[in-house]
Amino acid sequence: MQEALSIVAGPPLDEEPGQGARTIAGYLREVVARHGSREAVVLRSPGHRLSWSYDALLAHSLGVAQALVACGIGKGERVGILMTNRPEFLSSLFGIALAGGVPAALSTFSTPSELDHLLRASEISVLLFEQQVTRKDFGAMLAELEPAIAAAPPGGLSSSRYPYLRRLVVLGGVPGDPEPAEPRTGGAVEAWDQFLSHGRAVAEDIVLARADAVHPAEVGGLFFSSGTTSLPKGIVHAQRAFAIQWWRWPRLFAMHEPVRSWTGNGFFWSGNVSMVVGTAFSTGGAVILQRMFEADEALALIEQEKVTFLSGRPHQWARLSASPLWDKADLSSLRYVTRGEIIWQHPTVETGWDVPMSFGCTETMTICTSFVADDPEGRAQGAFGSPLPGNVLKIVEPISGRPVPVGQVGEMCIRGPTLMAGYLGKSPEECFDGEGFFCTGDGGRVDAEGRFHWEGRLTDMIKTGGANVSPLEVDDVIARIPGVKRSLTVGVPDDLLGEMVVACIVPLDGAQVQESEVVARCRREIASFKVPRRVLFFTDEDLAGAGGITGSEKVKSSQLRELAVRRLQGDTAGAV
Repeated sequence: MQEALSIVAGPPLDEEPGQGARTIAGYLREVVARHGSREAVVLRSPGHRLSWSYDALLAHSLGVAQALVACGIGKGERVGILMTNRPEFLSSLFGIALAGGVPAALSTFSTPSELDHLLRASEISVLLFEQQVTRKDFGAMLAELEPAIAAAPPGGLSSSRYPYLRRLVVLGGVPGDPEPAEPRTGGAVEAWDQFLSHGRAVAEDIVLARADAVHPAEVGGLFFSSGTTSLPKGIVHAQRAFAIQWWRWPRLFAMHEPVRSWTGNGFFWSGNVSMVVGTAFSTGGAVILQRMFEADEALALIEQEKVTFLSGRPHQWARLSASPLWDKADLSSLRYVTRGEIIWQHPTVETGWDVPMSFGCTETMTICTSFVADDPEGRAQGAFGSPLPGNVLKIVEPISGRPVPVGQVGEMCIRGPTLMAGYLGKSPEECFDGEGFFCTGDGGRVDAEGRFHWEGRLTDMIKTGGANVSPLEVDDVIARIPGVKRSLTVGVPDDLLGEMVVACIVPLDGAQVQESEVVARCRREIASFKVPRRVLFFTDEDLAGAGGITGSEKVKSSQLRELAVRRLQGDTAGAV
């Protein structure tokens, strides 16, 4: 009898409940029609609270769209957004889509060289940017990258360095900022209000007609990868990728009431803008903005705004628990927290919600496999769900590309309605296999019920004593230890084992984390061969100095592995 192959299809997309309009502008108009006067967006700053209703969000978005139309943006032209989490980011995202343009989200963590790469690769025509983000002065950075900006009139930039870029629009600080950054205009840079004034003569009917002419399969937006191993890659997504994911989050998370979704992570990450916008707007709730993550402010926002959903990372929850406000904070409003074991330990939080395990990446506009939160019978320990509606996954032998039998580990490949249209500058055959699948570089297997079991990045997998160890599995255990700010487990060469499992930990400031404590915790929760043989402690400065951490707080495993090797070579202590 021939063995069953590892090819699994999800249900048809048209049978998925809860779906609506499948363009970005169509999604906005539909949620506004449903929720109109309800609160949609909140931004707090010292002594000030800004609130937009759904109607107001649409009005602000139409204002951006009208200005873009007046400035000559055509269908499919790219418009860059370089901002922190502020209401104007959302009105820009939706406004660009209403005008028929393509929003390109650019990271506010960018260094000058990285920003130069993003501007070249994105080929944007207009840049909407925030003047000052922490210590970064993007106005000065842009002027240094292209001196012609200072001399050109608004809308009249002619640059051989950025040949498509014509216009730059600057935002200053927000009301209530202790020291609001004043926008510096001049040359090709104009102020936000001046930019909006161009659209006053453009009828809304023109904008809405443009929006109606956009189809779900057409380009909807552009994101860039984090660039931990190379320059960020431009990832192009269709309109429907945004909308499908926005509609489905409440179903997968079993959210049956208006959700107040907090974020302190940038909207230039696809997972953040997808999950936070979808959980809030698809339920008639609100997005609670934090411009940049800061623990004390986050705790205050959760309490003041009665936040119900937190989307973040374990190292951020560790910072919350280390805050002097932690013990006295009222977090009783929380109902949904991703990877929130630390949050569930707070005395005011009632546990109960169990995040449904899911798998995805930027190329799939976040998740492509998942369980459903209120369907515990469909789950399996260690699995990451089944293919979502419209998706087909297969597990292949990495070199030949042939599907492997069910239960065998190989490379996970995916095809479906939220898969990227491709990478900027890459041909389809460079992005997909001959059947249109994207091969993710992640190792995994499927079981007899069609559930996907993730085994980690193929390139990061640790081979120790003939067994495979997923670094993320080890890091998930370590991240729950009090005092751990971040953890990254790597494999370093070892004569006996081939590779030795080594945990690299950055403790919170002032925290005392012991190697013996880490090892004991791992021994209780994971198999013995996965337990770190050594535990090394670093500071963020150590990692930054070695080039091992990016501005977006992602860790470069290759550089950290080299740093761990050097540390171990200088350490004569015996292995654990």
